[in-house]
Amino acid sequence: MDNRQSPNPVVPAPGRRLSIPVEGLSCASCVGRVERALARVSGASEIAVNLATGRADLRLTGADAEAVEAIRRAGYAVPEAVTTVGVAGLSCAACVGRVERALRSVPNVADASVNLVTGRAEIRHPEGLVSRAELEAAIAKAGYEPLTIAEATPDTRAARRSEEGARLRRDVIRAAVLAAPVVILDMGGHLVPGFAQAVHGALGGTGAGLLQAVLATLVLAGPGARFFRQGIPNLLRGHPDMNPLVALGAGAAYLYSLVSVLAPGSLPPGTAHLYFEAAVLIVTLILLGRTLEAGAKGRTGAAIARLVGLAPATARVIRDGREGEVAQGALTIGDVVRVRPGERVAADGVLVSGASYVDESMVTGEPVPVAKAPGDAVVGGTLNTNGSFDLRVTSVGADTVLARIVRMVEAAQGAKLPIQALVDRVTGWFVPAVIGAALLTFAAWFALGPSPALGFALVNAIAVLIIACPCAMGLATPTSIMVGTGRAAERGVLFRNGGALQRLREVRVVALDKTGTLTEGRPTLTDLIPMPGLDADETLRLAASLESRSEHPIARSIVAAAEAKGLALGEVSAFEAEPGYGIAGIVDGRRVVVGARRFLDRLGIAAEGLDVEAARLGAEGRSPLHVALDGHLAALVAVADPIKPGAAEIVADLRARGLAVAMITGDARGPAEAVARRLGIAEVSSEILPGGKVAAVQALRERHGPVAFVGDGINDAPALAEADVGLAIGTGTDIAVESADVVLMSGALGGIVTAIRLSRAVMRNIRQNLFWAFAYNVALIPVAAGLLHAFGGPLLSPVLAAGAMALSSVFVLANALRLRRAAA
Repeated sequence: MDNRQSPNPVVPAPGRRLSIPVEGLSCASCVGRVERALARVSGASEIAVNLATGRADLRLTGADAEAVEAIRRAGYAVPEAVTTVGVAGLSCAACVGRVERALRSVPNVADASVNLVTGRAEIRHPEGLVSRAELEAAIAKAGYEPLTIAEATPDTRAARRSEEGARLRRDVIRAAVLAAPVVILDMGGHLVPGFAQAVHGALGGTGAGLLQAVLATLVLAGPGARFFRQGIPNLLRGHPDMNPLVALGAGAAYLYSLVSVLAPGSLPPGTAHLYFEAAVLIVTLILLGRTLEAGAKGRTGAAIARLVGLAPATARVIRDGREGEVAQGALTIGDVVRVRPGERVAADGVLVSGASYVDESMVTGEPVPVAKAPGDAVVGGTLNTNGSFDLRVTSVGADTVLARIVRMVEAAQGAKLPIQALVDRVTGWFVPAVIGAALLTFAAWFALGPSPALGFALVNAIAVLIIACPCAMGLATPTSIMVGTGRAAERGVLFRNGGALQRLREVRVVALDKTGTLTEGRPTLTDLIPMPGLDADETLRLAASLESRSEHPIARSIVAAAEAKGLALGEVSAFEAEPGYGIAGIVDGRRVVVGARRFLDRLGIAAEGLDVEAARLGAEGRSPLHVALDGHLAALVAVADPIKPGAAEIVADLRARGLAVAMITGDARGPAEAVARRLGIAEVSSEILPGGKVAAVQALRERHGPVAFVGDGINDAPALAEADVGLAIGTGTDIAVESADVVLMSGALGGIVTAIRLSRAVMRNIRQNLFWAFAYNVALIPVAAGLLHAFGGPLLSPVLAAGAMALSSVFVLANALRLRRAAA
């Protein structure tokens, strides 16, 4: 075998292979432009841009960001992706800041947002340039455990939270049992006369101290080990959070006491005091606070848990003529599912047989069951009340309405509001500042305090460490968002992003589309005024018979009115239609004409008898049509798009809240102003094209301030996107819903008031939480440092500091949970 080296060995090309998606490529010249732009990037080689795949492949020795920027400068876009990673081990706002900084340090990451309550990190980055492995490595390097998406779902989060809650409860009980004798031995002598002498006689001079040392060791090495296990590595990394604060406080008290027991001579005379009770009670009270916190956190996510639990586990499917039960996840599109009274609908579908009333309150927030007949759509998870029906499945899995609602609520709950930026900036330096304050407190008391100075210095420094933990600050915003958006979902209001919560509170004007938003969106026969001596039902029957040959929306409304009365339509012959005028024909041997006044004038039929009524109806925004029978005026019918029930009350409610209300519509001026008058809307922009709605929103913003726009149609999508907050009627088009920040699932206008009320309630709740979290620290850190003692006041025991710290977090969570009763 020839082992000689080849004279021209293959040397691997330097750099990394990149495959970058490029948006906007449309022709060969685009390909050339991107390739030339990349060729100018330092360290780029082997460049190839593929028009078919829409990707740029290259080898690069420099920074990836330079290649991305070169593509963008050439006039093309690199799509942005969002990767979600679960994070375990988060305990306070400092943890959140540390993980965010670690993720933002990963090359090509544009931004990262971590939610303390949901335990999820959302990372924005150019598609294809950041791997999940890099993100998980950054989280692990920061000292936390990355989780997969499956491990970060509501179900798994709930399971992990339940498991953690059980561990905390066990640890609290163990710590309390072990701590109780320590507290009794230490405090008994102060409370019970003769107790100290009895203990000294039974255990000897140092026996009581040694017993306390053993019990305290068991507490700190057992239930309290979590604080040292997580806190010491973070402290050594230079990333202190709440765990190092507890570890430093309890550890310092324990070690000082241990030296006092084992080597009292090594301490200054008169300073060999025992603080074992402080060490064990700090651990016990912090664990108790965390246990209460875990229970409250579990309730914040109750809305999503209820939504997820609505889908039944099994479904009754009819296949090959036989009925059988299958797992809900095994359903496929096209399956026919039987739903019996009292059962939940297994999947989204359309009724093919049977009828019932379905309770859709979980989707729409409306408590009244809705009638369902063949051809009607039903939503999976809704409750069938008293009838039985078969449905054909139209959506399964992630495509169902329930799954989309859960995703929307999760996205809103994981969002970070602009107000959170203040908290992040403060907590970024808060923990290091607390450690500095504790060291300063120790030095000041040791140098200036009364004898025994070392004992005073230690106790006050520990109190500062314990009381200043920023847990409450970290929980203040996300808990309120979780509870508020969950409550909104239960009321049929979906916030598609958390930022809309804050922006909606700030709006000063609500602009509404007319058709489909303020009105039902379909013409309806509103009036039938017959000439004296003529039968109204017979006139309607003849007019509807003729209109049944027309496809005009107004014609369908007249036919629907006749069918609703059970009138039998007649045979039509000699049908004629005059666009812009009306229609004519023979019905059951009678000559029937339906149309505008000018049509009757052209046919020589006198129409003056109902002119006054026609003028009145026109002024009210209705469309009057004349009916003639056998050459004589017979009746006047009017068609209008009816205003939604309660619309006037909703407009009045908005105005009572200090909001201006405006209408922006493409409809003609007359009908638009008639509707506005009936609803009490002062500002009306009519005959507006879709593009013009954006300008109308901008004009309202200039006059009033931030704008909320409410619409339902494709033509509303630009205005929904332009508004500071877009609210889409959920019964409208998908395009409108996708363009909006908030979705009103029921289509009822009451959802607007509900959304605004919840927005204001959530922001008020967040401000309360932040105020108390910050005020608590600002007020009690000086007290813990001993400031009051300098003026004759009391010192704050580390034990009381631990209790106060735990209660501050529980207070914030309890205050957030009050939102579950909001907008009731």
